[in-house]
Amino acid sequence: MIDRRLLTSIDWVLAGLVLTICLLGVLNIYSATTPYKIVGMPYYLKQLYWMLVGIAISLAVCSRDYHILEDISYWFYGFLVLLLIAVLVIGRRSMGATRWLNLGFFNIQPSELMKIVIIVTFARFFNNFHAVGSLTVKDVLIPLSLLALPVALIMKQPDLGTATLISLIALSMIMYVGLRWYTIVTFVCVAIPMAWLGWAFVFRPYQKNRVLDFLNPERSRLGSGYHIIQSKIAVGSGGLTGKGFVKGTQSQLRFLPEQHTDFAFSVFAEEWGFIGCLLLIAIYFMLVLWGLNIANRCNDRFGGLLAIGVTAMLFWHTVINMGMVIGMFPVVGVPLPFFSYGGTSMITSMVGIGLLQNISMRRFMF
Repeated sequence: MIDRRLLTSIDWVLAGLVLTICLLGVLNIYSATTPYKIVGMPYYLKQLYWMLVGIAISLAVCSRDYHILEDISYWFYGFLVLLLIAVLVIGRRSMGATRWLNLGFFNIQPSELMKIVIIVTFARFFNNFHAVGSLTVKDVLIPLSLLALPVALIMKQPDLGTATLISLIALSMIMYVGLRWYTIVTFVCVAIPMAWLGWAFVFRPYQKNRVLDFLNPERSRLGSGYHIIQSKIAVGSGGLTGKGFVKGTQSQLRFLPEQHTDFAFSVFAEEWGFIGCLLLIAIYFMLVLWGLNIANRCNDRFGGLLAIGVTAMLFWHTVINMGMVIGMFPVVGVPLPFFSYGGTSMITSMVGIGLLQNISMRRFMF
């Protein structure tokens, strides 16, 4: 049963911001896929379907006390690690990567779910771990070990984008708890040689090309640098007010690759221009600030940590995607939350919103 007191405590600001982004995303996907020859249900209707499914899941998440997650977080973590191992053994291979697991009735991408699970796991760990002052190197060894295992398995798929996002989410939560200055210096000194080793022995050739294309897109205009060059043309050609809805030449003539998924923001920028982009960025900025506000208002440490983790997930998704399409970051295949086409991304983001609603609705009950 749902406590009736919760119904009067729904965070309408949070709900309104998310719904606005979702509907803008549906319109943008309609425009981006207009030149496609689609057999079956159009992409924008599929996105609308996933949005409704996500809202239903979000309501289910916020209907139960989020403190239940604290007791089962490690079990969820262990289960997801097993699924990540299963992906490498029996997963479905597509476009050179093995990221999906066929469970019979549907396919699942465990790496996406790990974003939520790592948030819950870290929230439980730091809620029960009370250090004297800021964290030392010794204090963060266990959480970094919890992070390293799924990140290594996801890198093996390979999926650099998701592995990077999970790492940034976890590190954001660690920074929120607090680090001593020498702890930060120590990890920076360790990270530099680790980055070199990763470049030399872990990164695949196409991943190295993405980094090199970020530094110099002109090195392969018709090859690996094509995506970012066409994206920057689309964003720049939008000008101040844009070319108008369904009037973007880069998208309508299909010069822009992945224009309804990873590069959906490029389509929006071309059609709505600088002013439209400012408005969309402002909505995302308000969403992040509201997430931080929920964390600040929360009456218990576990809920506050959960809110910080979800807000960090939305923040890094947004920053990396927008930075990627304008050439500020390498192309790593990160969707824009609630805006890019994709059922898995929508569901994961909606679960996060459900957690934020859960925390916000119960702030007066404890």
